Amino acid sequence: MKLDILLGLQWGDEGKGKIVDVLAQDYNIICRFQGGPNAGHSLEFNNIKHVLHTIPSGVFRPETINIIGNGVVIDPVIFQKEIIALEKMGVEIKKNLFISKRAHLILPSHRILDAASEASKGKTKIGSTLKGIGPTYMDKTGRNGIRVGDILNPNFKEIYNNLTNKHKDILKQYNYEYNLDEYESSWFEGIELLKSFQIIESEHVINKYLDEGKKMLAEGAQGTLLDIDFGSYPFVTSSNTICAGACTGLGVAPTRIGKVFGVFKAYCTRVGSGPFPTELENEVGEQLRQQGHEFGATTGRPRRCGWMDLPALKYSIMINGVTNLIVTKADVLSNFKTIKICTHYLHNGKSIDYLPYEINEPLEPVYKEMKGWEKDITTCKTYNELPKEFIDYLKYIEDEVKVPITIISVGPDRKQTIVK
Repeated sequence: MKLDILLGLQWGDEGKGKIVDVLAQDYNIICRFQGGPNAGHSLEFNNIKHVLHTIPSGVFRPETINIIGNGVVIDPVIFQKEIIALEKMGVEIKKNLFISKRAHLILPSHRILDAASEASKGKTKIGSTLKGIGPTYMDKTGRNGIRVGDILNPNFKEIYNNLTNKHKDILKQYNYEYNLDEYESSWFEGIELLKSFQIIESEHVINKYLDEGKKMLAEGAQGTLLDIDFGSYPFVTSSNTICAGACTGLGVAPTRIGKVFGVFKAYCTRVGSGPFPTELENEVGEQLRQQGHEFGATTGRPRRCGWMDLPALKYSIMINGVTNLIVTKADVLSNFKTIKICTHYLHNGKSIDYLPYEINEPLEPVYKEMKGWEKDITTCKTYNELPKEFIDYLKYIEDEVKVPITIISVGPDRKQTIVK
């Protein structure tokens, strides 16, 4: 059996959580392969909104196994809060959630390092979520990190103290006040909770499931344009958010990859600093923000909004080898008379139709205008019920990127989903 992958094609916040929840009914196993609690995957059903940060979005399907893979970084405090919230809802979480021994832990001192580093950058700050993600991945690549498997070691407290003391030495270079004690007690409570879960050698378990013919979906966090290698560096996250990241984040060979689902909004958004060629810093951008409720699920920060960017979308499709496209939040555009799509950029006086290395330099978007549908599409159940103008919009994108759009989300609820 092949491993299917679902990931975001923009700067995150594409609606991946909802789509995973919809697709989970067709899969036996859902896996997270990178990122940490800087991700916020929102799901909505029965008129209740749920936000997950670490736990895979298949958790609301009782028969689905959920695996937190080795590429993920875990904050025990946030993990505990998620578990408590799920248990209050009656979700039987312990039976179907597995955690990789190789996943790294976010320490209290990682969060402080993150905040101190960001504060020191002033105007050059990258817009970190201050969750300790970057420092944790730095310790991972620097071979200093602490992994979930280490919590089973009798000398775990000593391992923890050794790394925390290193962090204290680093913090001396910053003029930053902090209190480690107030976070440590809840952190160790979270560690005890982690111990009560099924901690596994995930690479063996995942490949065994594939050998047994189990259907498995890898759930990406953030988005392609935030990838540490191929995103808008340095305004990126600290992990590989692209398709290849699923191989290293789960221990699965490239030959075992099946479908690659790419999720994109019908417009673009971005949280934090960094380039955004089609950003609308005007009343149209504000209209998109308000109608789309564009405020971060993790941070609450208002998202920057802009029109669809085809060069960026083509880039993400190329990098990931996308086989199926999924469009979300199309209903947000229902009140626009005219809709614009960026077809190419003007860069140093030249017309280019691709996302360049110099993305941090000014790129002037060139737009194609299309007629809006100006109709409520949230009650549409089938493709043929959609307005002609919206279908024209979808077909134009398909023709340009040469990949079919197979799922259309017309609202936040899991039922508001059209499968072509």
